[in-house]
Amino acid sequence: MSSIENANAEGHYKLMVLAIVIGLTGVFLRFADFHYVNIVANIILIIGVLIALRSVFAILK
Repeated sequence: MSSIENANAEGHYKLMVLAIVIGLTGVFLRFADFHYVNIVANIILIIGVLIALRSVFAILK
């Protein structure tokens, strides 16, 4: 598989959309009102960022 075909693979972009949805969930949870909202929101946001970075580096590879 050439590098252009690898960069245009559909799986990378599906993973990136999933990462964006997870990250936005973490951002919206900051506005929720329960006891450990900051901790939960930060963990979800970090997971989203890590998945997004993984997909970006897979595209660049």
